[in-house]
Amino acid sequence: MGIVEGDAAEVEQGAGGVGVRAVPAGEWEREPHPSDSLRTFGAFVQALREHAGLTRADLGARVSYSKHTVESVELGRRMPDEAFVERAEEALGNTGALRKAARHLTRGEAGLAAWFRRWARLEREAVSLCTYECRLVPGLLQSEAYARAVFEGTIPLRTDEELEQQLTARMERQAMMRERPTVPFSFIVEEHVFRRRFGDAEMMRELLDHVLERSAPRNVTLQVVPFEAGLHACLDGPVQVLETPEGRRLGYSEGQENGRLISDPKQVSLLCQRYETLRSQALSPNESRALLERLRGEL
Repeated sequence: MGIVEGDAAEVEQGAGGVGVRAVPAGEWEREPHPSDSLRTFGAFVQALREHAGLTRADLGARVSYSKHTVESVELGRRMPDEAFVERAEEALGNTGALRKAARHLTRGEAGLAAWFRRWARLEREAVSLCTYECRLVPGLLQSEAYARAVFEGTIPLRTDEELEQQLTARMERQAMMRERPTVPFSFIVEEHVFRRRFGDAEMMRELLDHVLERSAPRNVTLQVVPFEAGLHACLDGPVQVLETPEGRRLGYSEGQENGRLISDPKQVSLLCQRYETLRSQALSPNESRALLERLRGEL
């Protein structure tokens, strides 16, 4: 997965120059990685403001914030506090739309590609997660050295800071498997993925050890698709399917510099059918572990 203006915290002046108040630290700092939800909320505020015939300065006066803060919110650069949302709601029609939209605001996440962030949040709440991979070891099973090698090989090249952000985000995602021992995690991975060399023999052994360790708990199932399986129903590419706490199933597919969240029930049902068919064609969990142990012994 890939990685990933403007003022410092300021003093806000009320309408007519009355009532100066300090901005709460941490709440009104510029967002280093603006999320899609912040940008969408900001565009919504801007559209309502323009519909009302107000300038940013006009709205700032009505909500007791500076025009610079209004601009930052509209551009998705700042997370609005509750007071801003309430005052903007009243100033822009009081329909309840801004209050409802504000409930879905989330901050951007450093180290995660913009197109992957929503899925990453859904992963953390899912009651089950199924992953098919034919390119790389799934992110939730990667060793630190493997993940670093993947990130170092991406184009365009990343700065050292960006690489560390990516690596930290990848390792933090893996924590949810340890923290959620009753959630079923299913992985189906092509055999050639584990045979693709990186680094030296010791790094390959470390990767296979890591995969075996991560897939050992009872709630984690790993199946390998052997070379002998031939062509199968999932050849269109990697796919993930999860179930939400409400019982809804969602899918996710990813390609070059993009990712797609799939919510249409018919499309998700088709992905599930393909996944289940491939599950029956892959090696059993015990056979898969034996294969990985054999690969390790060959290094």
